[in-house]
Amino acid sequence: MNDVLRLEAVGKTYGKGGPAPVEVLRGLDLTVARGEVVALVAPSGAGKSTLLHIAGLLDTPDAGRVILNGRDMTGLPDKPRTEARRRELGFVYQFHHLLPEFSAAENIVLPQLANGISQRDAAARAADLLGRVGLSHRADHRPAQLSGGEQQRVAFCRALANAPSLLLADEPTGNLDPETSDRVFDMLMALVRDTGLSALIATHNHGLAARMDRVIGLNAVA
Repeated sequence: MNDVLRLEAVGKTYGKGGPAPVEVLRGLDLTVARGEVVALVAPSGAGKSTLLHIAGLLDTPDAGRVILNGRDMTGLPDKPRTEARRRELGFVYQFHHLLPEFSAAENIVLPQLANGISQRDAAARAADLLGRVGLSHRADHRPAQLSGGEQQRVAFCRALANAPSLLLADEPTGNLDPETSDRVFDMLMALVRDTGLSALIATHNHGLAARMDRVIGLNAVA
């Protein structure tokens, strides 16, 4: 199977059965191939975050199917969905969401421990990832001691800690100034390419979108 992610005829309506239901997605088809980096460009209110939540198994569609690495995830109970999310998916958001009481390295180690990796192997993986984004010298620093760009680079490393097959990112550089955004995005792309990862990255930045393999537009449901 060449597709890491396949969404087939996905639909989602909020407030269904209520007085004012809001249809967010209708009949949406989307694929992300192995090793492909796809940009998702959408105006506010078009359902970008909903799409990412459904693709990331954080939400369920009202219609259609979500197929991850050849496995139909639609309708599965919470436990297998949680396991798939932990092992096969990595998430990056506009804000880093690092745990403030832990160091950069510890923030990368923790999700690995939750996935059954030994402390020694998790620490080695964290050190390797931090080295790839030029933050080896900041491994013992807590988030408050890091710049915004450094915090987001640590968040990238955390997302890749468990070697997922698909990275889902929602405006990953949207909270940074343009110069820092470009530099951090370059590091993200290098990480993705070096690891052979697939990625679906939502962005309003058309310049960044043009640097990815393919651009998908999403319009609001009429």
